[in-house]
Amino acid sequence: MNPLFDVLSDASRRHILALLVTEGELCVCELVAALDDTQPKVSRHLGVLREAGWVSTRREGTWMFYSLAALPAWARSVTEALTQGGVPPVELNKSQKRLARFAGRPPRINEEAA
Repeated sequence: MNPLFDVLSDASRRHILALLVTEGELCVCELVAALDDTQPKVSRHLGVLREAGWVSTRREGTWMFYSLAALPAWARSVTEALTQGGVPPVELNKSQKRLARFAGRPPRINEEAA
């Protein structure tokens, strides 16, 4: 399968990308809370996104943070479109509210990539 279609064919991966557009950088635990999903499933989707070159990682202590990779302009447009209807606005809003309420958010000591 083409990596572009593999990435965009799954609703969870589209949702993760939309959250990374709106939030900038998130760790697995934040994505689990925002998506209200299991850690293994979120990690599996992040692995697909990382292998396809859509996300990059940054380690800080024991935390691994994910953000959008340096994408070509067309791919950046695609990720932006996910926040404007590519992910249902009601679902994205629910995820953002769950994330805002999540008390387990790790502190960011090194803010250079955030």
